[in-house]
Amino acid sequence: MRLTNVAQMSLPRGTLHSFALRASSRPGARLPISFDQRRHVGEGARAGSWMAVAFRVPAAAGLDDIAAAWVAMIGRHGTLRSAFSHDPDGDLALHEIEIEDGEWLLHPVGDQRSTRDAVREVLDAACSPFERPSHRVCVVFPETPDPLDPRPTVVIGADHAHVDMWSLLVLVRDMVGLLANEATLDGQEPAASFAEHSGVLERMPPAPGEVHRRWNDILAAEGGAMPSFPLPLGDVSAPRREVVEVRDVLSADESRRLEEAAAAQGVRLTSLALSVLTRATARLSGASLRAVFPVHSRNEARWHDSVGWFITNSVIQCADTDPVACAAAVKDALALGSHPLAPIFAPHGGMPAGPGMFAISWLDTRRLPPVDDALQIQYVSAVIETDGVMIWFIVNDAGLHLRCRYPDTAEARANVGAWLDAVEAGLRQAVP
Repeated sequence: MRLTNVAQMSLPRGTLHSFALRASSRPGARLPISFDQRRHVGEGARAGSWMAVAFRVPAAAGLDDIAAAWVAMIGRHGTLRSAFSHDPDGDLALHEIEIEDGEWLLHPVGDQRSTRDAVREVLDAACSPFERPSHRVCVVFPETPDPLDPRPTVVIGADHAHVDMWSLLVLVRDMVGLLANEATLDGQEPAASFAEHSGVLERMPPAPGEVHRRWNDILAAEGGAMPSFPLPLGDVSAPRREVVEVRDVLSADESRRLEEAAAAQGVRLTSLALSVLTRATARLSGASLRAVFPVHSRNEARWHDSVGWFITNSVIQCADTDPVACAAAVKDALALGSHPLAPIFAPHGGMPAGPGMFAISWLDTRRLPPVDDALQIQYVSAVIETDGVMIWFIVNDAGLHLRCRYPDTAEARANVGAWLDAVEAGLRQAVP
């Protein structure tokens, strides 16, 4: 899997189609809204709120085949049949919608722009939070097919409120199975819905007082906000154009050896990597490692084949560079993130995400739904403006990679770049 964004993704020049679906204007049943959905959609209609996945499909797959497979996916996953709006009182609402029909649209690419720019334009318009529906499938048929590999490329895009990376791989796996006639959804029950998951969280008992106190202490340490990047970022009083760096840090063999070294110390690779991050942070800033730490909430088997935004937020805090201490910090973060966040953050008016917010995501794709390397999967993010620093660490069969997004200022380029250099060097040095 290649981790990229729409400005850097690899697409052939060719003919671009998208499958535009029309939903009934009548809203269906009202659905519960998760904390992260409310926060994300509450920022309003905008371009770049989506995430996408691109993959190759069998050369014989035509538009009708792809449309039928996508309609089957929509029938299986309830979140793809839901849409956001505002109710008469102006409050955010989520309702079921009925998909009535769809049509393929042709999007001229022309000579003056790339195919990926055309895809970006389609997804920015179609996958905004309040679109009905807020997802779109695109297909690129190569202008000059490679005789050894003439397969078209499919791009599935959806507003982030309805999908996470795991979800995109579920869709890829099932769509490819249908297109290759290796799978059928006939007779299968619909997957457990994300709305059901949100309802489960709403019904959970209140978090213990100790959890509220710990969250209050975390916010107090940053003057009432979530953790921020520990080095200067320059003027980020308003979002800046993003800088995106993708680094291949360790090879498959190096990752394996580092994982074995972690196991010898009785910890997971995550904890050993966090010890490197803690050391780099202390050396460059004199501060402990503190960052928002997204954790998945697919804590029951029934959610494993579901599509939705199964992510909640916690905070990782590491002051000790000992990997065992970092393992304890991960355990603490997972426990902290296991309680519904809406009532915890209600006294603060929601999650207080100030300028410079720092987040670290660790994802081992070997634990996600399996997909064939031959699909040439690209996980694609949108191009946005940002005022914070977000790091994704990705572990897969090819090794350890990182992707970083930060604001385009001279200070951020220097300081985030130096931090990334220190982390990358530290991880390489830790390999036996």
